Amino acid sequence: MKKTLIAVTISLMLLPIVASADMFTIRYGYFVPRMSGGPDSLWTIEFDNMSFKKSDYQAGVLGLSYEYFLNRNLSLMLSVDFYNRNRAGWYQDYTKYSFSDIGDFAFPDPYGNAIIHSFEVSQTPLSLSLKVTPLGRRVRFVPYFGGGVSLSFWTVRLRGDIVDFSDPWVYTDPDFGEIEVYPVYYSLLSESNRIKLGYNAFAGVMLPIGTRMTLDCGIRYNFLKVKFRDSFEGFEDFDFNGYSLNIGLNFWF
Repeated sequence: MKKTLIAVTISLMLLPIVASADMFTIRYGYFVPRMSGGPDSLWTIEFDNMSFKKSDYQAGVLGLSYEYFLNRNLSLMLSVDFYNRNRAGWYQDYTKYSFSDIGDFAFPDPYGNAIIHSFEVSQTPLSLSLKVTPLGRRVRFVPYFGGGVSLSFWTVRLRGDIVDFSDPWVYTDPDFGEIEVYPVYYSLLSESNRIKLGYNAFAGVMLPIGTRMTLDCGIRYNFLKVKFRDSFEGFEDFDFNGYSLNIGLNFWF
């Protein structure tokens, strides 16, 4: 609900520009985050321990932009893109057993209860970019490229059962002897609606399909790494870098 309100607010802020904009674009893309990192990366820890796959966090994105033509080859573009992915997964190598006197523990035993939590990531970059059309806009195919800065609103959140691997316990099993187990806690860990400056670069081609409309096909790369301050403090910078393949419609004014 909060992300919807943010999206509506940003869209309403952009509406007054329509009257003076030279082009309005609505596009849909497929975003592929890079999701890189070392052993202290939250991406790495989640993919190593949980059932999540990298493809779970590749998703569709909606984009809107207004473009003001400075001359026949150069324009100023204000755009916003919305990416959000929330998936639930389970620990692959541990299951949960509950004890009334001491709580829940993760055992390397396939017959216990699944230990489940959700992992949510989102980013909404509000970008100001320069766009170059080297052949102008009065040709059959209109190639373009450009780049700029982005003010990105981002969220990373874990909700559900978390295994505390930093606090091992020893459980004595009558058949298997001593087994190392770990406490399981229900947690909500969240760093939400933070803001970070990033960058973008893009390229593509516009294909006229009418006197005031073009089909837009392009690729965009967002550069964004964020630093955790609260719930995930101690993890390395979180990698939001990634590219999106986009198709959209341009409406000329």
